[in-house]
Amino acid sequence: MNKVDKSNRYINREVSWLQFNARVLQEAEDESVPLIERLRFLGIFSNNLDEFFKVRYATVKRIVEAGKGGKSELGVLKANELLDIITQIVIKQQSHSLKVLSKIHKKLESEGIFIINELQVDDAHHKFIKNYFIQKVSPALVTIILNDLVELPNLKDSAAYLAVKMSLNNKEAQYALIEISKSMDRFVVLPEKDGKNYIMMLDDLLRYCLNDIFSIFNYTNINAHMIKITRDGELDLESDLSKSFIEKISDSVKHRQIGEPVRFVYDKTIDKETLLFLMDKMGIDSTDSIIPGGRYHNRRDYMDFPSLGRTDLLYSKIQALEVKGLSLEESIFKTIADKDYMIHTPYHTFSYVVKFLREAALDPSVKTIKITIYRLAQISHVASSLINAAKNGKKVTVSIEIQARFDEQANIDYAEQMENEGVNLIFGVQGLKVHSKMCVIEREEDDKLKRYGFISTGNFNESTAKIYTDFTLFTSNQKILKDVNKVFNFFETNYKIYRYKHIITSPHYTQSSLFKLINKEIENVKAGKEGYIRLKMNSISSFKMVDKLYEASRAGVKVQMIVRGICCLIPGIPGMSENIEVISIVDKFLEHTRLYIFGNDNNPKVYISSADWMTRNIDNRVEVSCPIYDENIKQELIDIFNICWSDTVKARVLNDSQTNQYKPKQKSNIRAQFAIYDYYLKKLNN
Repeated sequence: MNKVDKSNRYINREVSWLQFNARVLQEAEDESVPLIERLRFLGIFSNNLDEFFKVRYATVKRIVEAGKGGKSELGVLKANELLDIITQIVIKQQSHSLKVLSKIHKKLESEGIFIINELQVDDAHHKFIKNYFIQKVSPALVTIILNDLVELPNLKDSAAYLAVKMSLNNKEAQYALIEISKSMDRFVVLPEKDGKNYIMMLDDLLRYCLNDIFSIFNYTNINAHMIKITRDGELDLESDLSKSFIEKISDSVKHRQIGEPVRFVYDKTIDKETLLFLMDKMGIDSTDSIIPGGRYHNRRDYMDFPSLGRTDLLYSKIQALEVKGLSLEESIFKTIADKDYMIHTPYHTFSYVVKFLREAALDPSVKTIKITIYRLAQISHVASSLINAAKNGKKVTVSIEIQARFDEQANIDYAEQMENEGVNLIFGVQGLKVHSKMCVIEREEDDKLKRYGFISTGNFNESTAKIYTDFTLFTSNQKILKDVNKVFNFFETNYKIYRYKHIITSPHYTQSSLFKLINKEIENVKAGKEGYIRLKMNSISSFKMVDKLYEASRAGVKVQMIVRGICCLIPGIPGMSENIEVISIVDKFLEHTRLYIFGNDNNPKVYISSADWMTRNIDNRVEVSCPIYDENIKQELIDIFNICWSDTVKARVLNDSQTNQYKPKQKSNIRAQFAIYDYYLKKLNN
């Protein structure tokens, strides 16, 4: 489904997501990208696909199995039709990704880096491999003999297995499975030889050592092919009233490992007899996505491909900048008492967030700290700062989202740790995920409480802050922070619907507030004034929001959109969306900022937000969009949007053809992420 019928108003969400992942694959294919980074993009492509099957494909499959057509949920496509379309697109993309991988391997060889298989081992590496197997691999090996089992034990979700077939002397076949352990490095770096680097996949090391593993069997022939199963990743919460919410989430996370299979990937060179044997044992049927693949699966592991000290084959690391006037050596409270400041990670250092929380934890005048947490770093200085504050007698309230997909267990662990240290925990609102990114502290000044805080587009996570682009506004604006404090009140008394004068919140006000802002642009155009809307977000899939932008386009409002991922809107269609243009930027950093700009008759209204324009963000989550009142920051955000819009290196044009064509090159090309760093460097030095 490469071409979308122009009579259709929307691009299917799942198909659009697959086209986004194709843009990630383009980065792996792009010869201007450093070579090892290309391998890592291939890993990101594969990891994305795994999560897609766990969640989105699994959801569509549930619709099919429930006997529903799915049109209302999926647009114009029926669910069973969509499953077929997804499978065909994925097979094509997987095939293309293998060609990309093959080209990268050849380029690596030209750089003196060789990835060898079990047939290419020479005497110089034989002893090392055998010792490595005996000391590090064999003790952790899980090997399952299959023949006498009525059905296979539940194979782990997204784990890779070697399916082994042994031909015995009596001409019978003996089958086995070897689990590729996630606890071991997938890439085994062998000793250098003649100044060249050699790497062996753990899979091939196991193939090389099959005789050691199965020495007790009297076989005449043995071979091994990789398989992988992906399971439904949705959480099914029990209704057991005797269990706490945390217990229900924890049990559901464990159940995910034995969820229904939704994708079965196998080495296309496997013999038919072995394939049918495995499918029968696993209960794989025609409603599952059965995808022939290459020799290796779990290519997401390429995200951790060893650098081998070859900095010339990696992106240069940037030095995160400070913000002019906002010092890490002075009180942030005193600084933001006078004016607002904004940081834009990873161009600016995330240390400002940690510094703010550490200062709050130590300051005797700080009485309360309230913060929302969605995804934390594995080792979180944010969490340790909050615990530090609680130990110092502050009243610390943390709204932690323990349903943050695939981070549930990590958040549960942190929740238990914080609760043990006296932090007051709130587990969101029933039926809603808390996705807003905000913090408000109350400080006693002159016998009164004054609020300070920050509102962000991204998670308070030191690790992702190095690779995700996000805005964080530090402010002491009492009007904004009064509204933010009301959101925390809503967490505790969610039977009450609060009114907000400044921020825009989901689930109660986002759609109506955005409609009001869009209507203002329509009115301006009808009055003969300029009307424009500029939007930057991760995804847009809400048909209501798409239809409203179509309405604005028909009225003559100029709409420019930068959408990284899913885009169900079809731009450039006469009579429907001819005034809408959409681009997507995929580059070194993951574009994660959400930014809304409305012309407002030459007095732009600018918002940063935690919300994409998806139904879940508008109706089913707690989200916050924050107005920018500081004129300098407002102009800075407008400048950032304009730099991104001017990208002619990594920007793709999104349209009805869904071919991900790059924007036309210019005489002087702009690569937004590099230009933004230069922009901030210039501001710092001026």
